[in-house]
Amino acid sequence: MHKLNLRKVDLNLLVILEVLLDERHVTRAAERLDMSQPAVSRALQRLRETFDDPLLVKSIHGYDLSARAEELLPALKSVLQDLGQLVGQPVFDPAVSADLVKVACLDLEGALFLPRLLVTMRREARQMQLDIHSQPGDHFMLLQQGDVDFVISGLSPPQGEGQINRSPLATTQVVCVMRHDHPLAGPELTLDAYVSASHGYVSMTGRGASVMDQRLRGYGLQRQVVVRTNSFLTVPEFCADTDLLFALPQIVAERLTRDGQLIMKPLPSELVERELRFYLYWHQRNHRAPMHRWVRQQLVPGRDSAEADTTAGAESSGR
Repeated sequence: MHKLNLRKVDLNLLVILEVLLDERHVTRAAERLDMSQPAVSRALQRLRETFDDPLLVKSIHGYDLSARAEELLPALKSVLQDLGQLVGQPVFDPAVSADLVKVACLDLEGALFLPRLLVTMRREARQMQLDIHSQPGDHFMLLQQGDVDFVISGLSPPQGEGQINRSPLATTQVVCVMRHDHPLAGPELTLDAYVSASHGYVSMTGRGASVMDQRLRGYGLQRQVVVRTNSFLTVPEFCADTDLLFALPQIVAERLTRDGQLIMKPLPSELVERELRFYLYWHQRNHRAPMHRWVRQQLVPGRDSAEADTTAGAESSGR
């Protein structure tokens, strides 16, 4: 069979060919295509040269399809439909989607922000699944590598910032958490009392000094850190029968102190920082992917799913 060099084929001619074969008439094809009759006639001539076949053959009724054209027509319609889907905007239908949504976050961050997504999935996308990666480690590296779709964090990515987008999920302050009958539960928490106490902190990466320790160093101070954990949900157990203090985002602390066994107190004024924000992060490669946009709309309602903030600053929920 004659091998065709596709680089020499004008794909626009295939659109004209489909209409010509449907109409079997040059004038009607020109009207349907909103082209002049001479332009369609020239296109027919080029198509005849491309396929080395007359395609339309004169008959007593006007034109008939050649045997080659009869063979081409169903395949041509299929190819044009596939091309239309290829270059058209992809459509996401949650009702029929079986996509797996992979999110990396710490345990309590997931508990705070993901139930809303799961409720919507069970209502509108019952075949979709939610995979929560809460193991400690570099969640942003997982995002860079494509191992997860989203990261929820109060941290900023250490690298690749130009490739990572974000939208704010919540804004909060940092507070101190301790057991309800802790010796420091009553009086105002001073800087000296804070530094003299024993501490724990939650670390997402499991390595390096916390933001609070870095701030204390700025005052020439150092606190005693007894425990470092990668789980917010372990904080109540560590505090319940000890004198440990934890500095946590207030939105997290409110969840942990609901049963009254733990209390929240403001940090010493010297350690009060600017507001801490939790963000939903995603990689630029998926910025316009329909499924990812739908998920973002559920997690950040009221915000255009194509909007994104640039990543900047060194924020941390690990204290």
